[in-house]
Amino acid sequence: MLSYNNACITEADPMSEETLFRYNPWWEESGAFPAVVERPEAMAPISASLGNDRVCLLTGLRRTGKTTLMKMLIRDLIGPGGTDPRHICYVSLDDYTLSGESILQVVERYRRIHRLESSRKVYLFLDEVASHGSFEQQLKNLHDSQQVKVYASSSSASLLQDRKAFLTGRSEVVEVMPLDFAEYLRFKGLSVKKRDEHLLDAYFEDFLKTGGLPEYVLHGNDEHLRDLVDDIIMKDIAARYGVRNTGALKDLFLLLMERAGKVASINKLANIQKVSVDTVRRYADWFARTYLVHLVPRHGTTNERLLSAKKVYAADTGIRSLFTGFRDKGSLFENYVYLKLRARKPQYVFQNGSEIDFLTTDSALVEVKYQSEMSAKQARLFKDFGARRKALIRGRADLEEFLRAPHA
Repeated sequence: MLSYNNACITEADPMSEETLFRYNPWWEESGAFPAVVERPEAMAPISASLGNDRVCLLTGLRRTGKTTLMKMLIRDLIGPGGTDPRHICYVSLDDYTLSGESILQVVERYRRIHRLESSRKVYLFLDEVASHGSFEQQLKNLHDSQQVKVYASSSSASLLQDRKAFLTGRSEVVEVMPLDFAEYLRFKGLSVKKRDEHLLDAYFEDFLKTGGLPEYVLHGNDEHLRDLVDDIIMKDIAARYGVRNTGALKDLFLLLMERAGKVASINKLANIQKVSVDTVRRYADWFARTYLVHLVPRHGTTNERLLSAKKVYAADTGIRSLFTGFRDKGSLFENYVYLKLRARKPQYVFQNGSEIDFLTTDSALVEVKYQSEMSAKQARLFKDFGARRKALIRGRADLEEFLRAPHA
């Protein structure tokens, strides 16, 4: 029998207090946070969530920085004269030593260590929360029965779907995106003076090739991206859904990367791979659930949205460049524009054989032509289509101007 602070634990316990202390070094020492590159834009919606009691669900592609952002918030909470460090608990729920523990048991153990009543408000940071099958019900129980502010992360879109039954009205979702161009410059330590703004376009093309996954931007190791994609395909998809033909999964991923920025026909992909249409549709959906690929529907009636082919975009331009080569800059730029518009749920427009890239939920019609022009037929559709706002985006400066304008 071991004891600490009068809380008894047997050696057979799957999770020891040491595990929680390892995850929470700020309980025992100040300055327990390593130096990181600040991400104020990404932090803003996460910090804003402190003003309410809803469960804040952080989602997005693996390795976009969800864990780092949570720890940055913990650092800011503790700050000089801030929250008592003992009132903050972080844990990664995919730790194998926690496999026998429910989320509620982990929280109960944490409160017991520090003698914190359930009426005492605490801040819980639960990484990879979807590792626990009934996480949504447990989060509901925590929210309803204790004084807690919960931040929970997952790299699976199933988090958004599963939460609905139990967390309606109790949660909010923040999708953590890859770095944008401004963040990329910050991570690279590049500060461009006004007189040198001519360099921005060259840096921007470097960014399109590198993408926005923080670790890759900092260290540039191609294996980092290859391992990321392999982990998602093998662990998050093949292992979870029992896919034996992993070669077909990998082949479809490469086909989708080749088609990034284009409408992808499920029937054609199935013919190329010599597999069923249902198989391709199922695999593509799994890629979307893990945020590795984004599928954009056609604007129109419910039938058109459901039955028409989807446009495909990569989760990150660096992933696309690594697997297809750094070519077709126009397609890469369109992919980046999509990522910047993603929160506005864009759809593509297709009428009379012509296509416009994006129509957002706030009625902005956007056509992306990287250093080029629309065809006459496209221009007519662009002119005649009813939208609150229209923008032809030919490059970085056009995009930045469009994003600066209010869109509410």
